Amino acid sequence: MCRVLAYIGPETPLESLLLTPENSLVNQALDPERHPELQLAGWGFGAWGEHLLKPEAPFIYRRPMAAFYDDNAERVIPSLRASTMLAHVRAAAYNAKTVLADENCHPFSFEETPWIVAQNGGLPHWQLLQRELLQHCEDRYLKQMRGTTDTEFLYVLLLSLLEGDSDEDVQRAIEEMLGLIARAMQDLDLAALTKLKMALVSPNRIIGVNVGLGHQGEIDPAGDWEELRKSGPGTDDFALSMLLEPMYLLMGRNFEHDLTTYDFEVCTEEEATAVVFASEPLTDDDAGWGRLEFGEIVFLENDGEHVTKTVNRLKVEAP
Repeated sequence: MCRVLAYIGPETPLESLLLTPENSLVNQALDPERHPELQLAGWGFGAWGEHLLKPEAPFIYRRPMAAFYDDNAERVIPSLRASTMLAHVRAAAYNAKTVLADENCHPFSFEETPWIVAQNGGLPHWQLLQRELLQHCEDRYLKQMRGTTDTEFLYVLLLSLLEGDSDEDVQRAIEEMLGLIARAMQDLDLAALTKLKMALVSPNRIIGVNVGLGHQGEIDPAGDWEELRKSGPGTDDFALSMLLEPMYLLMGRNFEHDLTTYDFEVCTEEEATAVVFASEPLTDDDAGWGRLEFGEIVFLENDGEHVTKTVNRLKVEAP
């Protein structure tokens, strides 16, 4: 499963998010704390910042190689600052069927929408599920697909279901999307473990999603992810643990005081000016990091003075 990292807050050096932390995103590609495999299939990031020449559009960088082998990382990233960022390192099966190309690296960014997207997860049999799901996809997004990944197709489907950009619109679209996938799996007899651990990002906004379906396509899989993890890689229980594990959030202010350890000025959540949303903490332990539990969606927004957070339970109808 891939790794995702998103940030909103005061403009900060991208180096402090992607390169220098103890468990930086680039380090996670080589040595993820909470994943058994290397992230070798590519990486990328999208960023907005007032000092970019086109501050209204995301700066998108993607390369189809392991992040720790990318010699441009230490040349380009130290020159950039951002107030909104979404980054990703890609995991994929270790076989010749994996297509390594810029077009298959996250984040994905289409025209006619403010949102870019990245996820750590997977939609099994997505090519076959298109039989049922394509009818819900709009041509204006389908024609922008360039790659061969499930995430880009999910991006098309989600954008097509959105009726607006409000928190309520996005939550409704996420719930509808998961319901459509569950029904398509049932109708085509293709039920399989499905992980949708997603970050949807636009300027000064992060919407984080931690949801999915169980091995039999059930919308409410149950279990203790930490206990299930003990079964070891390659087992059904281990795969279920990867679905049920939380995503992580760090809220605070003045992160720039220590960009390696992510110590920050102690404040109440209402006083926070920045937030990091991630697949795993950027520090060696998760002290201070909050959790987005399975089945939840979080809405994070920077209003220029502080960051607001709203967490809701997702409600999906069984097929």
